[in-house]
Amino acid sequence: MTAQTDTTGPVTTVFKVSGMSCGHCEGAVSGEISQLSGVSSVTAVAKTGEVTVVSAVPLDDEAVRAAVDEAGFELAGRA
Repeated sequence: MTAQTDTTGPVTTVFKVSGMSCGHCEGAVSGEISQLSGVSSVTAVAKTGEVTVVSAVPLDDEAVRAAVDEAGFELAGRA
């Protein structure tokens, strides 16, 4: 059994995304990330470039990167 399956309660992760400049950008990034399995909420803030994701299990960084790329932005890493 892995540590991920032993996790109880939601996991909150903050990512840095470059290129967001407005509410439309926030919506595009939030929309793509919210489609990932296990994600329960996404809050993107263009001003800070931070995207806070609450999920049932820790997310795979590459899956988040692909979602951010699909929205037209670049994942800069974890905050």
